[in-house]
Amino acid sequence: MKKYMIFLLLAGCGFQPMYSQRDTDIYVAPISGINGIELRNDLNAKFGGVRDASATYTLKINLHAPITQYKALESTGDATWQEIVMTADYTLSAGDDVIVTDTESASESYTFVRYLVAANASYNNAIQNTIGVLADKISTRVITETYRYEQNSSASDK
Repeated sequence: MKKYMIFLLLAGCGFQPMYSQRDTDIYVAPISGINGIELRNDLNAKFGGVRDASATYTLKINLHAPITQYKALESTGDATWQEIVMTADYTLSAGDDVIVTDTESASESYTFVRYLVAANASYNNAIQNTIGVLADKISTRVITETYRYEQNSSASDK
């Protein structure tokens, strides 16, 4: 019953979700490196598929190399906990209009063990998780900005 009440309240106020029935015509330009390929694939999935360069919006991203920081050390000086930090600079444009230029970063901690295979697996999982968080942050901002841009464009046309 509470769910229906909330729905009725939202329906009456003119609330409209940004993601509802919207075609996100966003071209994600190629990003260099293996991590860049993964980030581009994640973003294309969030935007509803791969678009070509003739899309309404173009997203260009410069993904920096991951930075590893030691977070915990044993008394012997061996690292047992590390953190991966990844940063991406991006520009969203519509034709010649630059809509937004910003930087996002994400981090993930992981356990660093002595066994090479396990250490590599932990590192790779941390990289994948960090790329996923970056994709979430960037896609949310990009969809918000495209929505705002379209609202401002339609308001100025009237």
